Amino acid sequence: MSRRLLTALALPAGAALAAAAAGSQLLCQAAEMPKGEEDSAKEAKATNTKWWQSHKQKHPARNGKCDLTGWWENELGSKMRVDAVDSQGNFTGEYHTAVSSTQKPIEPSPLLGSQHLDEDGQCTFGFTVNWKFSDSTAVFAGQCFAGDGGEEVLQSIWLLREKVDSLPSDWKATRTGHNVFTRTG
Repeated sequence: MSRRLLTALALPAGAALAAAAAGSQLLCQAAEMPKGEEDSAKEAKATNTKWWQSHKQKHPARNGKCDLTGWWENELGSKMRVDAVDSQGNFTGEYHTAVSSTQKPIEPSPLLGSQHLDEDGQCTFGFTVNWKFSDSTAVFAGQCFAGDGGEEVLQSIWLLREKVDSLPSDWKATRTGHNVFTRTG
């Protein structure tokens, strides 16, 4: 008999209940958390590189509309750059994760995405990150919100699929989480 492990914090209640009712096998874990306080200074130093510091600046929403182009940072310290969005809503960029479960050195990885071009500027979007330093791929989906003060926020969910050695190990290959990105430049 298969094991079902649902973590209430990792999935919205409706998704967890629907998956359980359908008899799906799920392994969900909360988003990776930054290391303890003693490691925070080490991580801050490791992520404090020249390419990043030159991009830290405020970027208010244009006419109350979100613009995905630019630099973003999430609550874990991961950073991403979204290049220009074309007339069809397609974009490319680069993701600099601050967290990883692999023992290999973290490398910036390419991202490829698309956004819905809404007239109100509160666009939905999705992108894929093909991690250069591990045998895994992540997909993000979310929405851009422009606040009253002009600050933009990206609310996102993600799925991370790791390569496993065999079909019986498939149950542990997918993680899910939630990130909030704020504009830094």
